[in-house]
Amino acid sequence: MRFLDVVQFATGSLRGSPARTFLMMLAMSIGVAAVVVLTALGEGARRYVVDQFSSLGTNLVIVLPGRTETAGIGPGLMSGQTPRDITLDDAEALLRSRAIKSIAPLTIGSATLSRDALNREVVVLGSTSELLEVRHMSMSLGKFLPEGDIHESASVCVLGNEMKRELFGNEQAVGQWVRLGDRRFRVIGILASQGESLGMRTNELVIIPVASSHQLFNTTGLFRVLVEAKSRDTIEQAVHDAEEIMSQRHGGEKDVTVITQDAVLATFDRILTALTMAVGGIAAISLAVAGVLIMNVMLIAVAQRVKEIGLLKALGAPGKEIRALFFAEAALLSGTGSIAGLVLGYVGSIIIRQIYPVLPASPPWWAVLAACGTALGTGVLFSVWPARRAARLDPVAALAGR
Repeated sequence: MRFLDVVQFATGSLRGSPARTFLMMLAMSIGVAAVVVLTALGEGARRYVVDQFSSLGTNLVIVLPGRTETAGIGPGLMSGQTPRDITLDDAEALLRSRAIKSIAPLTIGSATLSRDALNREVVVLGSTSELLEVRHMSMSLGKFLPEGDIHESASVCVLGNEMKRELFGNEQAVGQWVRLGDRRFRVIGILASQGESLGMRTNELVIIPVASSHQLFNTTGLFRVLVEAKSRDTIEQAVHDAEEIMSQRHGGEKDVTVITQDAVLATFDRILTALTMAVGGIAAISLAVAGVLIMNVMLIAVAQRVKEIGLLKALGAPGKEIRALFFAEAALLSGTGSIAGLVLGYVGSIIIRQIYPVLPASPPWWAVLAACGTALGTGVLFSVWPARRAARLDPVAALAGR
């Protein structure tokens, strides 16, 4: 029997039981679609994190108060002590390193932003003029924070694009006065629209000089210090110098954590890739269930087609051709179900991207290949028993319906 004859015979058998064929294809397609959609979500989350870190800038090193040990617990946490603050003087001392190009100290807090009768609770970021370059931000109107001594406060602020729209509408905002908490600030610039970055909506930020934020929030410590290395080759040296400088200023204690953007990104990438593979594996279990369904239905088909199989064997069809017929049926079911599942999966991914535009949900190529390969493999594998059972039938007994 030629290959084309095998395919035509298997296709005719499937068409002869449309309801049964549809249900088996549906089971297989749901399994493939589940793998595609879930891995698309995992891959979308991974890409989102990568994009978020990329928006922070290049050659970035972050200095945080408190020491993070291998177990993830700072030494001060066990003793009930709070981490020592990083001060503005500490931040300025980092510029002693030849590997460090610039620094941007950060404080963060919330306050009520108001203009006339309009009020809004906002996130207030305290920093310096270097933040614009370190974070690769851009201005829409006006100018950014003034240069100069970082210890000097100034009653000026930069509004996010959304804050300007809510408070001023189409009016001119630059040069106007707003109130943050109990202090007045003059608007000197408007940030260009930049979306979200690590959970902070830059369009809804208010940025003021770091010294002014210390006065506003009655504090002296920094939330963190963003450090820009001079090049990618000097990042490791910048990390080493930052740790040494902080240790010298804090009496020999290593009480700060210095991390690189690449290190954090690599950690998140490994975690989210493993998570994507895990959810894809869980979804693939449904393909095994579909394979069991194919086996059970094909065992029933063997019992229903005993006379047909007996006639084929009486005409001289060997056992391997009988097995080939059942394998072809299973392959057609699995292949067609895989294609339908891929279509459903990609449609589901498109719907997710429409609902959550910030999440670039797209299935990775390996998940698509794995889903199709698993579907075909389980379909053919679970057809082995029914195929062998059909091939072992005695032609005389089969023709007699026994």
